[in-house]
Amino acid sequence: MSAETIQGYATRGVGQPLEPFTYDPPRLGERDVRVSISHCGVCHTDIHAIDDYYGITKYPFVPGHEIVGYVAALGSDASGLKEGDRVGIGWQGRSCMQCEWCLKGEEQLCMDIVQAATWLPYGGFSSSVTVDSRFAYPLPDSMPSEIASVLMCAGITVYSPLRSFAASPSRKLGVIGVGGLGHLALQFARAFGYEVTAVSSSPDKKEQALAFGADHFVVSDQTSLSELEFTFDLLLCTASGKINWVPLLDTLKKDGKLILVGFPDLELNSTDLVAHQLSIITSFLGNRARMREMLSFAHAQAITPAIELMPMSQVNEAIQRLRENKARYRIVLVNETEGTRA
Repeated sequence: MSAETIQGYATRGVGQPLEPFTYDPPRLGERDVRVSISHCGVCHTDIHAIDDYYGITKYPFVPGHEIVGYVAALGSDASGLKEGDRVGIGWQGRSCMQCEWCLKGEEQLCMDIVQAATWLPYGGFSSSVTVDSRFAYPLPDSMPSEIASVLMCAGITVYSPLRSFAASPSRKLGVIGVGGLGHLALQFARAFGYEVTAVSSSPDKKEQALAFGADHFVVSDQTSLSELEFTFDLLLCTASGKINWVPLLDTLKKDGKLILVGFPDLELNSTDLVAHQLSIITSFLGNRARMREMLSFAHAQAITPAIELMPMSQVNEAIQRLRENKARYRIVLVNETEGTRA
């Protein structure tokens, strides 16, 4: 085994548990950076990929894309970083830099986005990862690594749409779901000055939702939601799976907007959508400028995800907790073998 062999955890088939997996470091391209991983968050997107929900997973597959670590090596044309720098890396680890979207500075919409994932060839549940240096972000010195790791995906996911509407007069916001994404959305929304209502199917999350920044809390049943008819300018859906959309859409004002950042099932009646002139908007991550802006804003506003720390060797236990909706609210894996300053 080479001294540079990377130690990771991979699944070898759809839905199968992860097992130890070793591989040689990917070739270091001219613009690339190799990062020794100290922390990596566990995201529902990792589970979707393990289960091949998107139909693009190639096995053996090493998940992980909420990464913090230290620069261990740089390509000849990598700039702005040096060995030993602490950086964060999110879901997107590269882009073609040539398509119309990349040329507009909207790299998250790259036409080759499937190949842009950080987990290709292998992701962050490992001792090292190699990405384009332009997608490795220096972190504030005083930001804890576990917090930074969660912000690299969950943070940018909810920050981007909230930032986009922050200057509009549409200030009444409902956040559907108080989970890994939702509890961060409540914090960012409060920092932006929205009047925010947490909408959850779990009544026991009320006190936590209010502590995270919600002004109000409502249980997402037909009776409770009927009292909020035509209340919200915006609904931000952070939940996934099956959702009863009829009473939720009735809480939107006419000309209101439903914003999707997760992957919920959509079974919508077009009548009220058209008659109330409602819009469905989606948001996918954010470009590099937005990522840097988010990290600075989160640091200044003390945005703090609720985190459970687990050793990376317990990755399967972490994944199972997430599958069973027992995580409160994000799980971050700590690497026991790597991630020290170069």
